[in-house]
Amino acid sequence: MRAVVVRGYGGPEALEVADVPLPEPGPGQVRVRVEAASVNPLDVFVRTGGMQAAGMAEPRESTGLGVDLAGVVDAAGPETDGFRPGDRVIGLSINLAHDSGTYAEYCVAESAVLAAAPRRASAQEAAGLPLGGMTALVCLDHLALQPGSTLLVTGAGGNVGGFLTQLASRRGIRVVAVARPSDEELVRGFGAALFVEAGDDLADAVRTLVPGGVDAAVDPAVVVGAAHAAVRDGGQFLSLVMHGMPEEGRDIKSTVVWAHPDPARLAELAALVDEGVLRLRVARTFPLEEAGTAHALLEAGGVRGKLVIVP
Repeated sequence: MRAVVVRGYGGPEALEVADVPLPEPGPGQVRVRVEAASVNPLDVFVRTGGMQAAGMAEPRESTGLGVDLAGVVDAAGPETDGFRPGDRVIGLSINLAHDSGTYAEYCVAESAVLAAAPRRASAQEAAGLPLGGMTALVCLDHLALQPGSTLLVTGAGGNVGGFLTQLASRRGIRVVAVARPSDEELVRGFGAALFVEAGDDLADAVRTLVPGGVDAAVDPAVVVGAAHAAVRDGGQFLSLVMHGMPEEGRDIKSTVVWAHPDPARLAELAALVDEGVLRLRVARTFPLEEAGTAHALLEAGGVRGKLVIVP
């Protein structure tokens, strides 16, 4: 089968399409015919050798790309419960040091980490839900904010920021959305109660709207210091990356949060899509051969909606 791999870690040009063996599902696993796989910053981390630099994986001759997927179950391994051939599924397949990822015609995943695909979304739309949506849910569950609390969300027009804004506002949390001026209508449509233009005076602007500071901040845009300064004393600050941690102070609890495969959370997200609560956005689709172009666009920033690989 055809899959996107990286053989020499580097820029977008390091991605190439290779013929790799068709994976066979083992016990508890299914093989999925991939209909769509979204592009995430995590994929860039893998492509540039971030796993190896962080001591999380040994150098490999060839590494597959992609963790988000939407597709159709093609085969089931022995002792596999749940999904059967023909079922439409979505999932987060964290195979960060394997021969192929989800940028491929087929991939193998544990049946237990998949969820039924939302009925009201195309495969291309649904492929952008697992990592971004579950990251947002993990953040909100970790914060455990009560209705009426204030939450600062940087990059509110992006994937994780957009999901955070939608999910938090649904819980009765007052979201202070940070985004570009051109995104104000978008994020208010997501449910943001207040809007602040991204910029150097972020903390002052937030504290003008919320005297004393917000109860918590989640920082997908990696603003770091200015977002941390907008949090009240004793509040909470969540980063999605290790290099996005601010200096400690004012009794603010700062934590790095990552999403992991969680079928219950994924099923919850799919149900919210079918209920019309969560909006899914696709900016552009690419064949396998143009995965490098998709990575370059992601790294350039400013993309609104998901970049999606269609094998």
